[in-house]
Amino acid sequence: MTLSDLRLKDVINTRDGRSLGKVIDLEFCLCDGKITALIVPGCKRGFSCGQFLRGEKEVIVIPWEMICKIGDDVILVDVEVG
Repeated sequence: MTLSDLRLKDVINTRDGRSLGKVIDLEFCLCDGKITALIVPGCKRGFSCGQFLRGEKEVIVIPWEMICKIGDDVILVDVEVG
């Protein structure tokens, strides 16, 4: 599976069934090259997703351990988003 494949999948939080968006980046360990987290767009209170505040975009970092399942169309995660 490639990053391009991951970027096509919706990330769904199993805690509330909410879509967190699509993968925009990956975090990985330089020592062993393993993926350590998925990065999806985030929202700031009072702003819609995708808006920029002083040029910065908020993201949600999902540790690899919080991924429940990677399916054909979706990635199921179990994270506290607040």
